[in-house]
Amino acid sequence: MEPQEIREGYLVKKGTLLNSWKAVWVVLSEDGVEFYKKKTDRSPKGMIPLKGATLVSPCQDFGKRMLVFKLTTDKKQDHFFQASHMEEREFWVKDIKRAITCLQGGKRFARKSTRRSIRLPDKINLNELYTLMKDQDDGVKELRLEQENRVFNHCFTGATVVEWLISKEKARNRPEALMLATGLLNEGFLQPAGDMAKDGAEGGEQTTFLDQTHALYYFADSGFFCEGYSSDEDVLVKEEFRGNIIKQGCLLKQGHRRKNWKVRKFILRDDPAYMHYYDPSKGDDPLGSIHLRGSVVTAVEFVPDAKKYDIDGNLFEIITSDEVHYFLQAATAEERKEWIKAIQTVSKSGK
Repeated sequence: MEPQEIREGYLVKKGTLLNSWKAVWVVLSEDGVEFYKKKTDRSPKGMIPLKGATLVSPCQDFGKRMLVFKLTTDKKQDHFFQASHMEEREFWVKDIKRAITCLQGGKRFARKSTRRSIRLPDKINLNELYTLMKDQDDGVKELRLEQENRVFNHCFTGATVVEWLISKEKARNRPEALMLATGLLNEGFLQPAGDMAKDGAEGGEQTTFLDQTHALYYFADSGFFCEGYSSDEDVLVKEEFRGNIIKQGCLLKQGHRRKNWKVRKFILRDDPAYMHYYDPSKGDDPLGSIHLRGSVVTAVEFVPDAKKYDIDGNLFEIITSDEVHYFLQAATAEERKEWIKAIQTVSKSGK
């Protein structure tokens, strides 16, 4: 019997020999993970057998890189993958763990602790906790806070998180609440906003900083934005990041000048309606933005130059109100449908 495919999609992978991170097309089957340079390639660049493999998530071996997980083969070779957003990593990790467990013949898959190991109680579900924290009425209140000549919107202090955890009886005492909050930070649910919180996160001393009233944090998928001058960029963060995140993930995008296709991470926000795109293997600065108000988005069967680059179906086009054309490719027909629907909803919603 052919091994069955469980999941496929774009992930960023660290080079085995070089320290370079590149977007690759990954296919998970029951007994291995294959990765391809391009989605249309016939043969994979590599194959990672899952028999006897272990998975560590979150993996903090790379400081600034969020959403990384590590897959180690039984021959002790490490492979590092990075997802483009929280939910995506959860899906991959869950499926790979299930595949490994099935190969082990039903034995329980022991969770390896991470390098900065904090042992969270097994019954704690950080996803659930995060959902509760974000509840409009009962959760942690998102505020507009001023610090060092800057205004941070949609954020809160480390101390409020700790107090919320205790008041909602999610933790029995302060040390336990700090451990949970650190778990949320390590997993990428909470992000450091100001310099103090960032220094703490990078120095591996979250615990001392989380409890401070000056250390600011925000929810990973909230409308966080900062106004005023930041210490490192000296730029005013634009209005266009104000909106809530509606959808995010990787798509293939055609270049404007060189017509070549590259994997880009897209984040769609509403009110104002924007789609920002990023190099998924690099940091947080967008390569560009598409203003969606009054734009038209349609599924297309054909894109000029697509054949030259070996691009198969699931294409769609965005035409902005000032007549700029963007050609994109989703991984599946279903995904194309979801993106088109989300973009249409946002582009009609006013601003």
